[in-house]
Amino acid sequence: MKKVVTLGEIMLRLSTATGMLLRQANQLSVHYGGAEANVAVSLSHFGYQAYFVSKIPANSLGSAVERHLKSHGVHTDFLLKGGERLGSYYVEEGAGERGSQVIYDRGYSSFSQLEADEVEIERILQGVSLIHITGITLALSPALKELVLQIFKKAKEMDVLVSFDFNYRSKLWSQQEAAAAIKPLMPYIDICFCGELDAVHLLGIEPAEGSLSQEERLLFYYMRILEKYPDIQYMSSTFRTVLSASSNRLQGNLFTSDKLYQSKVYHLEPIVERIGGGDSYAAGILWGILEGFPAQQIISFATAASALKHTIQGDCSSFSSEEVMQFAKNESGMINR
Repeated sequence: MKKVVTLGEIMLRLSTATGMLLRQANQLSVHYGGAEANVAVSLSHFGYQAYFVSKIPANSLGSAVERHLKSHGVHTDFLLKGGERLGSYYVEEGAGERGSQVIYDRGYSSFSQLEADEVEIERILQGVSLIHITGITLALSPALKELVLQIFKKAKEMDVLVSFDFNYRSKLWSQQEAAAAIKPLMPYIDICFCGELDAVHLLGIEPAEGSLSQEERLLFYYMRILEKYPDIQYMSSTFRTVLSASSNRLQGNLFTSDKLYQSKVYHLEPIVERIGGGDSYAAGILWGILEGFPAQQIISFATAASALKHTIQGDCSSFSSEEVMQFAKNESGMINR
């Protein structure tokens, strides 16, 4: 069984009911989640030994986080205890033409106060096939920027695949700050989750000229990125068309060996929960790569995993790889008898 590691912040999430504004709410639903934690949960349900590296407070909320992770089979051996608070965020669920809104309350969280020397990098990478981190982690402190760079360098020395999701969040930092932190990581990345806007605004790729299709533009940017960073083996992103808060169209893209592979287009309606859809997609890509599947099968699986995640509440997905593959084969909405 392959061992994978993710590192990042897991938070308490407080959400309104659909149709309720935060300023109106007198009760909120509780979930736990974070980009890297969600990927670990999915990979655990896909059958891997998934380890999550983070820091949580030594209080009841920290205990609840640990229980949440263990309930999904995620190993917590590298979960540090300390600091004073668990980061949190509030979600005002969208409806119709009104999109969802997110308010972060994560300043001075235990994870954001993590120092690089607290993490035993060689120990967490021992026997590991892949490590996955996102740009959200870089945004939280200078120490975490340095830690991620150290981890990626050591991973390359230890022949561990490095996966990085840009996951840019404008509420956490500026494009200039993100670009300065991400560019030094690029030579160490094997699997990169990024799109057209990331290429232009964070990597400084010149905008494509002419009347290109969406697919042609993405291929243009991926080729330019590969010219600058030739060691990247895979690049991936999604095309999402937002029709309303509860109706989207979704298609996955995977670039490898100078070719762009695409999934079918899913019409997601009604959407039960959009948060975590990208993390399920990333986990699907990683699973397919680690399993050695052909590129077309990888992108079909990953997009199906994301589509399934949109049908359940909470930040993370608990579908098995067998369930995802069955869903990908079935026609939408068919009863599996």
